[in-house]
Amino acid sequence: MASASQISPLPNTPVSGKKHFSIFDLGALPVLSVIWLSLLVFVLYPAFKLLYVVFVVDGSFTLANISEVWSSSYNLKALWNSLFLGATVAISGTFLGFCFAYFTVRMRVPKFIKWIVATLTLLPLISPPFTSSVALTLVLGPNGFLLEFLGISDFKFYGFWGTWIAETLTYFPVAYLALAPILLSLDPSMEDAALSLGRTPWQVFRTVTLPMTTPGLANSLLLLFANSLADFATPLVLAGTDFPVLPTQAYLQITGLYDLKGGAGLSVLLLVPALAAYLFQHYWVSRRSYVTITGKSGARSSVRGMGMVGETTIALICSFITLFVLFLYAIIFTAAFVKIFNVNHSFTLEHFQYVFQFGRKAIFDTLIIAGIVTPLGGLLAVVIGFITYRKAYFGNRLLDFTCMLNYALPGTVVGIAYVLSFNEKPLALTGGLTILVAAYIYRYFAAGIRSVVASLHQIDKNLEEASASLGASGMRTFFRITLPLVIPAVLAGMRYLFIHSMTAISATIFLVSINWTLLTTRILESMTGLQFAQASAFSVVLILIVFIGSGLMTLIANFYSRRLAGADKE
Repeated sequence: MASASQISPLPNTPVSGKKHFSIFDLGALPVLSVIWLSLLVFVLYPAFKLLYVVFVVDGSFTLANISEVWSSSYNLKALWNSLFLGATVAISGTFLGFCFAYFTVRMRVPKFIKWIVATLTLLPLISPPFTSSVALTLVLGPNGFLLEFLGISDFKFYGFWGTWIAETLTYFPVAYLALAPILLSLDPSMEDAALSLGRTPWQVFRTVTLPMTTPGLANSLLLLFANSLADFATPLVLAGTDFPVLPTQAYLQITGLYDLKGGAGLSVLLLVPALAAYLFQHYWVSRRSYVTITGKSGARSSVRGMGMVGETTIALICSFITLFVLFLYAIIFTAAFVKIFNVNHSFTLEHFQYVFQFGRKAIFDTLIIAGIVTPLGGLLAVVIGFITYRKAYFGNRLLDFTCMLNYALPGTVVGIAYVLSFNEKPLALTGGLTILVAAYIYRYFAAGIRSVVASLHQIDKNLEEASASLGASGMRTFFRITLPLVIPAVLAGMRYLFIHSMTAISATIFLVSINWTLLTTRILESMTGLQFAQASAFSVVLILIVFIGSGLMTLIANFYSRRLAGADKE
């Protein structure tokens, strides 16, 4: 599954042509106008409103709001903590991601074991971002049974350590997904050449293999840093007052003190390092040129390892982390089915009765929102991907950048910007269905756009030009030729939208109301209220729904692929 954090801008190479791809294509211009109008309302206007509230007072430019934020030592501590936490999570998560990528790609391990490890590695990506916090609190928190078993009584779980452990386990799969393709593309013949010069396997790994993965490692570090910097829910549950971070401070400033300007100022403070990390990551991806596949013919060598000691160490690390992740999710399932975890392990369904009695609305609301976001976001993704890559319209690069803007911003910043923009007339949408749907679509449809563009890279433009030469309109060519060929990419983007519509919280926590609520907010409420059994039951329900929904989309994609293969044979 592609992760949002892996989305990387792809080059726009519009197809040249004077008739079919001209700016006067009447079939596409109305669609383009609607797209730009929606982006203006739900992307550009909120960003402008946020900056306006922070930097303009009584019609004049001012730095008073930012100065007030900077003058607070507690806010500066939150900024430093956010940067420090992001850096440590980036390092530890990238290390684990590299170990898992190396284990599944380059080590001689039975395929079924690699499949099990890879599957369990992706489990945190299809769960709410703070699910691991529930289990970690039960096993490592105060009176946690794992601490009691190990005889540890002075472990300070709440604060940096608990937040760091939870975020590392949540985000290291992102590093795994970023590094696995790079390790897979390395040509082993380069390592053979080094071995033939008398180098040991470890020396070859250190001087040849590892340096060739430098772009991927740098990309992974920046991705994880940005993810940690934007994480809102995990620090809210685990950081406590001794370890404040900017996303939770901005949230508490608005919900606790009802200070929208103060929260906006904090979000702008958070915006600077987050946007810098994203732009630097964009720079690394765009300049990556560590080529190992030249296209020259020749026998490809078998993969060389790093030596017995190194591979044994990686195998032990991957085994421990895989078992620990599985253990944490087993804890969540166990806590959902027993009366009081670690106190009374009698089987009960009362926690699920609570969920379906008091959380039924949240379940239905979440499913309705995901059911609307998934097809609409998928449709927008394929149309925008086609326009930005295949059409030679003025402003394509600006369109591409605008579509990526909400993704690049931390969810907390997007949520605050939406509150400032849609909390009063003429666009009083906060608390309604429209704003929740818009928040999800315009934050997460970037993954679908990238999938479509990547798919279009593999489709010869001559197919579309041949259709146009036979007199077909641009719209007919799109629906009869292009769309069927990119359906797998569209489904991948829709699956991503569905998962995040079910599990995300950072942007939408500010937008829920008694009219529309979410499963993730109910889990967070249970966690902050120390109702761990109910939080576990809500998590189990959510995970099962996501598994079922993702599985159905996978079956549809496979069915469609088989149909296309059958049509090709005929």
